[in-house]
Amino acid sequence: MKILLTFLAAFTITVAAYGDELPVDSFKIAKDVSLDEVVVTATKAVRGTPVAYSNLSKDELNSRNDGQGIPYLISQTPSVITTSDAGTGIGYAGFRIRGTDANRINITVNGVPLNDAESHGVFWVNMPDIASSVQNVQIQRGVGTSTNGSAAFGATVALQTENPSMKPYGEYSFSAGSFGTVKHTAKGGTGLLYDHFVFDARYSNIRSDGFIDRASAKMQSYFVSAAWYGDNSLIKFQTFGSSEETYQAWNGVPSYMLEKGNRTYNSCGQYEENGIIKYYDNQTDNYWQQHYHLMASQRLGDFWNMNLTLHYTPGEGYYEDYRYDKKYSDYKLPNYIDPEGNEIKKSDFIRRKWLDSDFYGGIFSANYQKENVQFSFGGAVNNYVCDHFGRILWAKSANTLPEPDFEYYRNKGEKLDYSAYAKMNWLFFPNVNGYLDLQYRGIDYTIKGSDDKAGDNLHVNKNWNFFNPKVGLNYQKNGHTGFISFAVANREPNRDNFTEATPNERPAHETLYDYEAGYHYGNENFHIGANLYFMDYNNQLILSGKLSEIGEALTTNIKDSYRMGIELSGGISILSWLKWNGNLTLSSNKIKNFTEFVDNWNTGGQESNYLGTTNIAYSPDIIGNSMFDVMYKGFSAGFNSQYVSRQYADNTSDKGRSIDPYFVNSLRLGYVFKLKFIRELALDVTINNLFNAKYETNAWVYSYIEDGVRKKDDGYFTQAGTNAMARVSFRF
Repeated sequence: MKILLTFLAAFTITVAAYGDELPVDSFKIAKDVSLDEVVVTATKAVRGTPVAYSNLSKDELNSRNDGQGIPYLISQTPSVITTSDAGTGIGYAGFRIRGTDANRINITVNGVPLNDAESHGVFWVNMPDIASSVQNVQIQRGVGTSTNGSAAFGATVALQTENPSMKPYGEYSFSAGSFGTVKHTAKGGTGLLYDHFVFDARYSNIRSDGFIDRASAKMQSYFVSAAWYGDNSLIKFQTFGSSEETYQAWNGVPSYMLEKGNRTYNSCGQYEENGIIKYYDNQTDNYWQQHYHLMASQRLGDFWNMNLTLHYTPGEGYYEDYRYDKKYSDYKLPNYIDPEGNEIKKSDFIRRKWLDSDFYGGIFSANYQKENVQFSFGGAVNNYVCDHFGRILWAKSANTLPEPDFEYYRNKGEKLDYSAYAKMNWLFFPNVNGYLDLQYRGIDYTIKGSDDKAGDNLHVNKNWNFFNPKVGLNYQKNGHTGFISFAVANREPNRDNFTEATPNERPAHETLYDYEAGYHYGNENFHIGANLYFMDYNNQLILSGKLSEIGEALTTNIKDSYRMGIELSGGISILSWLKWNGNLTLSSNKIKNFTEFVDNWNTGGQESNYLGTTNIAYSPDIIGNSMFDVMYKGFSAGFNSQYVSRQYADNTSDKGRSIDPYFVNSLRLGYVFKLKFIRELALDVTINNLFNAKYETNAWVYSYIEDGVRKKDDGYFTQAGTNAMARVSFRF
């Protein structure tokens, strides 16, 4: 407790909210816009844009990149919390911003949508070591600026891939550490050839056993870029992709196991044979995905530039699991009649659930930039087609499958997403600029076929048309910056909202009204500020415990809910070689007039409980980060701390179904040698969870009533204790 109070006291001295670029005294847009930047200029926030945002540079990402995915590399930015299934940040990992999860966060690479069109989620396990090929990351909190793809319903994360190097280079890095973790990365580039051509490439290989039992990960990825530069033109082709095989660790650790001190228990793949507990060896998730981007940028005089990007992303994969003591009817199979004539209704099965997808389309933008005006317009047309199917590979009872690899369901989802936007940032008064951003988004979505949950007559045909306006004012003078803004976002339901409900139970779309106001002051040695937000939801989709007619957890529209808070951040150069930065989010996240539904196992029905105003699940009231950085000649060090307050695993605000607060620290030490025969030799070591905190970052819970007593099944995602990674990098 004393450590926590000391940590929070530091923030009372430096209360700050800071975008991460020092404010300028007047609103000006540079005329010399790099052609590489034109690709993403229209969708990113720049100085003078009245939104809350943070930028992470290539160097910042590289200093932290020892194998963990993007969620962990952005974890020190305001209002961000992370989680990992394996407990290490490698493999399946995710993040939330202001309590909002990834399927409500718009995520793009080079302006190309990365969110899965149906689930709305982003699976970072399919992008291992993408950070090694990223130039910068921008995180916009709130609705942000108009972008391409899924709704920005709480935040936007925009990745820009690495700019081609004009000089030839080569790099190799090797990382190794706890839990059998090993990472190899090799990169190289030709530099500028014949005054026009540049080629770059990377290959990465990551292996880890994971902190959780059997939570292994085997991942590899590549990145290849070929660019042609003209005097005012750029044509660039990039492809990057990956393959991954991870042992499933999706169930979490039950609370009764945590009480026994077992923090690594993994029930995935567990079955019983002759009274002996066993685990299926191939309880794995497997996926292959490639991205192809063809980008063209053109500068049209001093003030105009244009961009066109064509993209194609094929993906294919499955997860395989052992299903213990399940009904034949669950897999559309007749019950088994044994040789004695007995009807057997259950057996053990091995199944594979597949998806095979193609995502393709185009995005475009045109940007006009003059001293007092920035104007952009653009849009996107994207189409997604995915086959979902499941197969039974094996059944314990002999001769029960009609054919090998029996296919028990197949359906196809197709989603056409088209949008257009226009934005203007105008310095209409000295030191004051106005911002207007108008977006139209249309969606056509169909699902046809049979489903493992919804049965053989799954048919969805939905259309949405959304108008998403944004407006704001920004003031800048003598290092002081202030803004106010208002934005509207609309979000359509995802695939599960259709497959887990009957037609008369399917929900309506959600709407978010986002009010923001911010102030910050900064100079070369000090910055301080604050950002206030109020995110008012209409018809937000949440889990209430209610079951659909087909017995699945039903996501329902809740009329009134909100998130409100203040984001404080600041920093100071204590000495020429010592800097401190920090941020603190204080928030309130509420559902009004909430009614909970609980299964009653004795009656077979459900009981309802009106709870009034409750906390939104997975939304902590306090998130704080402290970062000390030392840079002295070739030596560098960083000491980072994060505090996250209590999170509830459902929407009832019941402490017995919550994630305890946690306070975690890490230490990084590094040294760069300048040698004659190579450009650099860099050594660094990172110690995560320095003080061996026992904590969990995510959980799920299922409540029910049996014999008049409230009971639960649950799973908590425990994180590794003290662990370390060491890295050596050679740069030529």
